[in-house]
Amino acid sequence: MIKETFKVVKIGGKLIEDETKLQAFLSDFIALQGPKILVHGGGNIATEITGKLGFETKMIDGRRITDENSLKVIVMTYAGWINKTIVGKLQALNCNAVGLCGADGQSIISKKRKVAEIDFGFVGDIETINTSFINSLLKAGMVPVFSAISCTKHGELLNTNGDSVAAEIAGAMSELYEPELFYLFGKKGVLADVTNEESVIEHIDRNIYGKLLKDKVIAEGMLPKLQNCFEALENGVSKICLGNERLLSKTSLHTEIVK
Repeated sequence: MIKETFKVVKIGGKLIEDETKLQAFLSDFIALQGPKILVHGGGNIATEITGKLGFETKMIDGRRITDENSLKVIVMTYAGWINKTIVGKLQALNCNAVGLCGADGQSIISKKRKVAEIDFGFVGDIETINTSFINSLLKAGMVPVFSAISCTKHGELLNTNGDSVAAEIAGAMSELYEPELFYLFGKKGVLADVTNEESVIEHIDRNIYGKLLKDKVIAEGMLPKLQNCFEALENGVSKICLGNERLLSKTSLHTEIVK
């Protein structure tokens, strides 16, 4: 049986902060045919608010160290202001969206990351996706909008990498659909030269990825994103693309991740 195409789109903080770019993206997003999900981060906004409150933000390899104070800011920012702002904008465009975090419907269950060489604090590693709950929303004609917050079996909220959330949802839903995954951020794609916006690497497989790592071409923030991409391909995702806010309109260069 041929499965219906299902799209998971993840957007980052810089796009969210730019009102013009966000509005253009949302217009492209609602034009996508078939079932779809939007996942958003908001790390830049959370960092700004954390700083204003006098707290320090610590990052290692593109991953945020989340202490108790940071967690409170992240939950309020991601699942509150950002999530509901996006949902409101989608409703204004006649898109029946519903804002969620991993605690809603036990949709994204995680465990607190074990302390190894680094203590990431209140950070979640995803264990299960409630595909039945998510599919029930899709079948009801709704568009889920997920913030990057997951939840343990015991109800503890955890900061969870937004790229991981998108990849895990896409992979889990491959049982029911033919998933495609799109990562939108501030660049046109993965750049061979960070000083040249047009130096987009249009296709990346594992061999090319290994060479980019060896040559230290990939910036820290891109490392977890590409790791998630290759894991998603192994988990049944059929197509993965990375690009800027116009990626969905197919009017600009972008990077495709291939096996």
